[in-house]
Amino acid sequence: MRARLPLLLLLAGTAVLYLWRLGDSGWANAYYSAAAQAGAESWHAWFFGATDPAGAITVDKTPAATWVMGLSARLFGVNAWSILVPQALMGVASVWLLHAAVRRAAGEAAGLIAGAVLALTPVAVLMFRFNNPDALMLLLLVAGAYATVRATEKASVRWLVLAGVAVGFAFLAKMLQAFLVLPAFGLVYLAFAPAPLPRKVRHLGAALGAVVVAGGWWVLAVELTPAGSRPYIGGSQADSVLELALGYNGLGRLTGEEIGSVGGGGRGSGGWARLLGDEMGGQIAWLLPTALVLLVAGWWAGRAAERVGLALWGGWLVVTAVVFSFMNGIIHAYYTVALAPAIGALIGIGAVALWRKRQEPVAAAALSGALAVTALQCYLLLLDWSAPLAAVVLVLGLIAAVGLFLAASAPAAVVVPVAVVAALLGPGAYSVATAATPHSGAIPSAGPALSNRPGGLVLMGPGGTVNNVGGARMGGLLSAPEPGEELVALLRDSEGFTWAAAAVGSNNAAGYQLDSGAPVMAVGGFNGTDPAPTLEEFQELVRSGQVHYFLGGALMPAETGSDASRRIAEWVAETFTATTVDDVEVYDLTAGAQR
Repeated sequence: MRARLPLLLLLAGTAVLYLWRLGDSGWANAYYSAAAQAGAESWHAWFFGATDPAGAITVDKTPAATWVMGLSARLFGVNAWSILVPQALMGVASVWLLHAAVRRAAGEAAGLIAGAVLALTPVAVLMFRFNNPDALMLLLLVAGAYATVRATEKASVRWLVLAGVAVGFAFLAKMLQAFLVLPAFGLVYLAFAPAPLPRKVRHLGAALGAVVVAGGWWVLAVELTPAGSRPYIGGSQADSVLELALGYNGLGRLTGEEIGSVGGGGRGSGGWARLLGDEMGGQIAWLLPTALVLLVAGWWAGRAAERVGLALWGGWLVVTAVVFSFMNGIIHAYYTVALAPAIGALIGIGAVALWRKRQEPVAAAALSGALAVTALQCYLLLLDWSAPLAAVVLVLGLIAAVGLFLAASAPAAVVVPVAVVAALLGPGAYSVATAATPHSGAIPSAGPALSNRPGGLVLMGPGGTVNNVGGARMGGLLSAPEPGEELVALLRDSEGFTWAAAAVGSNNAAGYQLDSGAPVMAVGGFNGTDPAPTLEEFQELVRSGQVHYFLGGALMPAETGSDASRRIAEWVAETFTATTVDDVEVYDLTAGAQR
């Protein structure tokens, strides 16, 4: 028990950080919260990942993350805590699994360092306190890495198949992004597992089959279900999961050819500096350069098992970082959470390997240089937020770097704690500020709250990046509306209708649905650019008395994709008379043609 005390303290501290005032974020990402609410009311909506209980359209991802939230909402009611706590617990579990995986390669100290780095990475704090699919995907990928480590030790096909199952289910959380770790997993097993090459190839074939089965069974079930018996597949133009996985959420993210995208500020300029720039630096870049230094230096100093770990996590980091740096499609800063486990593992393994050889000048110089790089990087990231803290981190880091350079003679009991504090103080402070800040909307960003402005809470990251994460009352593409009491009462008084209302765009619909508890159809899906429903289909729903109200509100114009939602909104405006309720245009679709 005494030997496990540091791990227990790490996990307890992580739990406190991830659960503290979690409910302040409310519905967080209302898009997924609405899907959880729908799943809590309807098993049909739950299975397909529909955004409303009546099952008009799904979220534009595979639904594993909403399955977890939906089950929690069924058990504990639909509220902020039931939706957000599962992600926080996934974060604690991810830290534990990362510790376990790194510990097998490099020992207890390396595992603790890796877990602490993951726990205190600002973007990890953000995403494990939020309800995007990234939390579940990351947990499953870390589980897959742990299973790969176990498989590689004794050429165990069972552990390798288990790794494949974990990656396959990670696909059901966030589609093709989950597969970025596969090259590292496969090549490490091929290179280091103690078995003849033909046997290892067969094992890898079995693991690949496990990936396909674990990730493909739901896709097959959806494709075999007649379109009229399930929700429309959100994010696709042809009502197809395969199109969604390979197009909008797949190759389109690499090429920029995402049919149905509204464009705008999600792409940015690609290149090696993207992960270090203003948008992403404060999320993930605190220890990224350090991890690369320790990957190389640790390989020189490491033992055989440590090199296996460095190869595994180094492959994870490099492949994912290259894709994120150069992809031409939509990319958001919070995607970088996928780098956090690899950064933590590389720092843990590399630091321990070099510390063991600290009597050698090269190892001491590498340790010292890595910490100096860390101090400088954290200083630059902190400067725009807190210049005094930036100065403290820089001074501590440089002092510790000198101590590490003289590690052969300097007292370890002094040097090591100062080095750890210097490395983790910057991201740790930024992580605490992230946890103290409520986050909502579709594109959250880690960091402290600096000011409040009309339309919502404004966050400012390093370099002055401003992120509006508040909920504007009228809602829109990226934020959900906050309906007033009169409108909520109107929606609740819609018994006998399949949908209390319809609104263009999933976030618009989500805000009305969450606050009223009544099903609201998301016309056109997330971007309002899906052909679901078509104008003719919507007109038939109105004629058959299935939709009570239409709620006005404009979205950004589509560059590509269907214009069905625009045509529906125009038809409603031309056919029915609007009344204003709580500043929202409301059309009663049961009143008959008025124009």
